[in-house]
Amino acid sequence: MNTGADSAIEARESGVHVVDYLKSRGYVQDISDEPNLRKAFDDGIVTAYIGFDPTARSLHIGNQLGIMLLAVLQRFGHQPVALGGGGTALVGDPSGRTSVRDVLSEEQIRQNLRSILPQFDRFLDFKGNRFGSNPPALLMNNADWLLELNYIEFLRDIGRHFSVNEMLAAETYKVRVDTGAGLNFVEFNYRIVQAYDFLHLYRTTGCRLQMGGSDQWGNIVAGVDLIRRVEGVQAFALVSPLITAASGEKLGKSAGNSVWLEGSMTSAFDYYQYWINVDDADVERLLKLFTFVSNEEIARLTSVSGDALRDAKRVLAREVTALAHGAQAAQEADASAQALFGSDSLEAMLADPNVPSAVIPGDLLANGITIAEAFIEAGLVASRGEARRLASQGGLSINGERIEEVDAAFIPSNAPQLFRVGKKRYKRVHSE
Repeated sequence: MNTGADSAIEARESGVHVVDYLKSRGYVQDISDEPNLRKAFDDGIVTAYIGFDPTARSLHIGNQLGIMLLAVLQRFGHQPVALGGGGTALVGDPSGRTSVRDVLSEEQIRQNLRSILPQFDRFLDFKGNRFGSNPPALLMNNADWLLELNYIEFLRDIGRHFSVNEMLAAETYKVRVDTGAGLNFVEFNYRIVQAYDFLHLYRTTGCRLQMGGSDQWGNIVAGVDLIRRVEGVQAFALVSPLITAASGEKLGKSAGNSVWLEGSMTSAFDYYQYWINVDDADVERLLKLFTFVSNEEIARLTSVSGDALRDAKRVLAREVTALAHGAQAAQEADASAQALFGSDSLEAMLADPNVPSAVIPGDLLANGITIAEAFIEAGLVASRGEARRLASQGGLSINGERIEEVDAAFIPSNAPQLFRVGKKRYKRVHSE
């Protein structure tokens, strides 16, 4: 099932321009000056960066698109910079927000960064020898320079290049003001601080390209403009479309929860399951954005429909899981999924160590709980109401037996039990 080849490396070796490859895969929504960006790529190595917000101790699938953008550029021989926002997280990005973000302490942000930075290792090469002739990727933390800034000096040298009227007219700020939600002074400074990041990276690494999601266009262009004003140099912005599932739900949400790259928060098996269960309409697009499978192979895999599309979904799940968790974890998740869905043996499913598990504590059982409460404790439903609704639709089972009365007492077992919600969500449940 492993496709083996890396389409970005193959495209580079066959002379495809990196911008054309990015467009063919669906990464590009806007470029600030495409002709001159193409020329910059033709003239030599381009250093490009994306910022990652350390507001949790793991990145999630939504962040993975940005990591893939950096990974593509490196495979084309350019230098990616993954920038941890240890400094900007203290300010809080108001983009896409209708309310003020929770403020994290410096220590929380440092802890989150320590957890997040290693998650780039499987996607990027930090030594410069994995993808042929390419410079090593860089990992940086903007706290290293932002926390050292002299406020008055910063206002004089950087702040004077920004128009308050223009900033208030920007959609990010305008929505907050017009809706009455308000915009505090700290958030108002976010655009200036992010633009300064771009300027600092230009000065220290020669970085001339910032990339991100389309909601960051205004912030990124502000950095382009700042570099032009201060250094007299042309820099560039490239943004990707914001990715949503065919259902309209934000990409990377499963049962209302984020799908994380950290294995202790989302297991490799659950991560694999998220991808193999995507909507049929999303498969081709996600294969292009989140894997290095060639366009030709993707076209072949997605030329079918219905049940025949299962092979394409399996390739998607295995390839993306291998990138995020390693090839062995992807193989194990694939094998477990085949056993779980392809076997009629309940014993085989319960014996598989890769099936996600949950434990119902003994103190809860001692007081007696209902079946609905057991499903809630297992993390498979959010409420008794959801459990009742699913049961009425025939969607709940324990060890293959359909549950009709979720308010009945839950009977614990010395052996694991297979809790299932529909066909896609399940856990091996232990009772303490």
